[in-house]
Amino acid sequence: MNSSYIKKLILSLVFLPIVAFANEAAIGVTAPIDATDYASLQRGARTFVNNCLNCHSANYMRYNRLKDIGLTEQQIKDNLLFAGEKVGDTMSIAMNPKDAKKWFGVAPPDLSVEVRARGADWVYAYLRGFYRDSTTATGWNNTVYDKVAMPHVLYELQGEQILNHETHQLELTKPGKLTPSEYNVFVGDLTNFMAYMAEPAKEQRKHLGWYALLFLGVLLVLAKKLKKEYWKDIK
Repeated sequence: MNSSYIKKLILSLVFLPIVAFANEAAIGVTAPIDATDYASLQRGARTFVNNCLNCHSANYMRYNRLKDIGLTEQQIKDNLLFAGEKVGDTMSIAMNPKDAKKWFGVAPPDLSVEVRARGADWVYAYLRGFYRDSTTATGWNNTVYDKVAMPHVLYELQGEQILNHETHQLELTKPGKLTPSEYNVFVGDLTNFMAYMAEPAKEQRKHLGWYALLFLGVLLVLAKKLKKEYWKDIK
């Protein structure tokens, strides 16, 4: 990982939570985020590798971090590595960004910290918000990202929706392989994994935070007792 990646990562960690909060507040939906639900995270990891990692990279995430959500190294090798990658490799892709921009009009963004950039609720709404639009180059549009360049790669699962311009609601016109509730669970798992991927050490930090507060609490008691001992003879 070169220095430019490190600089970008540091900037994202400092500034993106503010942007994410503003975006989530405007969406009005709540993503089912639970970093302790390993089954959901594992399903989301499988979906991410099978559907997103074809075009989008995740250069700040390594496959071996998936051991933190309950997968063994052998399970990662057998189920998530398909092109000769090693468990310690980052989730990168072979596609050249310049070629991608030429083919798609814009290079697909790296998804390592997309949830921190957009907010989990934004990503969850985006994955459910595709609808048919004949005015766009791909034939698709999105309710939370107007004139999006990305086609709806999951349309076979969700089906096809149209936007009712009178009610501003999405209407399912052609069912997919999954029911609407099943699809919501499917993209919920994917969003959950992307949230974990953006901050894989978040739960560990929370646990360490409790230990730090406990230590500070004990230190406070000792400091008070020490102060009392120093000042006991002063009237």
